Amino acid sequence: MPSKRKTSRRDFLKGRAAARAMQDLADQSGSQLEPPDSAGSEGHAPSYLVQISRRAMAVEFQVYLNAGQHPDAPEVALAALDLVETLENQMTVFRGDSELSAINRRAADETVAVEPRLFALFEQALNLSAETQGAFETTTGPLSEVWGFHRRQGRFPDENDVRQALDTVGSQWVELDAENRTIRFRKPGVEINLNAIGKGYALDRCTEMLRDAGVDDFLIHGGQSSILAAGSRSRADGPTKGWSVALRHPLRPDKRMAEIWLRDRALGTSGSGVQFFHYKGRRYGHVLDPRTGWPAEGVLSATVIAPTAAQADALATAFYVMGLDKAERYCADHEELSAILACPGERSGSVAIHPIGLENEDWVQLDPQSP
Repeated sequence: MPSKRKTSRRDFLKGRAAARAMQDLADQSGSQLEPPDSAGSEGHAPSYLVQISRRAMAVEFQVYLNAGQHPDAPEVALAALDLVETLENQMTVFRGDSELSAINRRAADETVAVEPRLFALFEQALNLSAETQGAFETTTGPLSEVWGFHRRQGRFPDENDVRQALDTVGSQWVELDAENRTIRFRKPGVEINLNAIGKGYALDRCTEMLRDAGVDDFLIHGGQSSILAAGSRSRADGPTKGWSVALRHPLRPDKRMAEIWLRDRALGTSGSGVQFFHYKGRRYGHVLDPRTGWPAEGVLSATVIAPTAAQADALATAFYVMGLDKAERYCADHEELSAILACPGERSGSVAIHPIGLENEDWVQLDPQSP
């Protein structure tokens, strides 16, 4: 639940509101940001932050700025969060008048023109689907509805319903015309849902605005699981090597599993720690395998560090579905990526942490009980 603490304008201008908001993130699921009142692993004295928030895409988007570093940064950040609302209106499937909803209604019957930036996102999504052999997929909307996760009300489905929904899942049913920027579905019932990449895309667009305005040091996140860090967090005695982000333990939500330093990189985390249900003594999470139609198993959480937030978000979902071995092979072919996968350990209730492509100075394991 979002914090109910109240902040005064004086607190906001001095950055104390940001300190309290960052601390509140420790009480929420997914990734979490280092509370700025602590010295951190580098031992630097803390400095004030300015925090600006906007509710969008069913989560809290927040921008953190070094207080006093750039006089126009707060106004630019507000404009960037306005853009998030505009993008939500374009990409949501929960509003009938959005561009994406119109595409889903019409594209099986006719060719539909697409706004250029949205078309580029469709192209990126289809490329990632091909590269991950379908582990990442934007056409899983019918599956989410069958499992009840579309409305966050999980339920165990009939197997025939799963097979029927699976018949319309797959990027092979989506036809893009790059020259004319149009889309067409090759069969009825196909739907596009951008849940697994949309927040990251919004962060990338916000980052463009901030950097175009000359704001080079900031952290922005959408619901904690999608984070982008630019430049570094300032301390009273000088800059740090970036921004500190802590990953929550997937089985013990009150503990932090690892700390990662981000600088000009994005982080995405996927897991089923929030959306799940139990049926006949078995737990079913909301991350569905688009190839089988059933919830993915074998990974507790997948975190990806990538150049862009859209890429980090999409691949975090893909790695959760693919599993450790295939995630390692994918990263070996893409040196710009790194990851941390948390998998069930050998002992019951234990977690095995698997870093992939991370340098020792960029992260530290915080949970001594995980091998």
